[in-house]
Amino acid sequence: MSALAELTSTAWDNGNDYFPATSLQISNINGGTGATNVIPETLNVVFNFRFSTETTEDELKAKTHAIFDKHFTNSKASYDIHWKLSGQPFLTLKENWSQHAKMPSKKVTDVDTTLSTSGGTSDGRFIAPTGAQVVELGVRNATIHQVDEKVEVDDLGSLPKFTKVFWKICC
Repeated sequence: MSALAELTSTAWDNGNDYFPATSLQISNINGGTGATNVIPETLNVVFNFRFSTETTEDELKAKTHAIFDKHFTNSKASYDIHWKLSGQPFLTLKENWSQHAKMPSKKVTDVDTTLSTSGGTSDGRFIAPTGAQVVELGVRNATIHQVDEKVEVDDLGSLPKFTKVFWKICC
């Protein structure tokens, strides 16, 4: 538990102008049989990093292993980590497409657009490595990844209008 406490309280980086600081999310903890009088033999913890371009996959792995090594060195217990990378963080800043995307948003919705990378994993992670510029546009996500996640119907109706205006202005 001390290793998990340290993992969750570690400052992995400070983020940058485009990304919030890297954070660790524990999404699942499971151990034991359900009996109240039996010490579990194993504890399984599923966690993930939401990481910025300020930190690499290798740095996260090294720092995580260093934390676990520190807490397990003088212990009879051991740990095993199965790593799976779902995507690298990316920035495509060669042209200012993000500024171009703000104009049609204001015209269609009369809302000032907020540029943000806080929406979670992006399918742009598959496109950016090709060298293409990636700007993702979408609805507001105030409830993203929450139990009551929802999208306003009016927001969905604005997307086709926005797309038309975007292509006229930008392309």
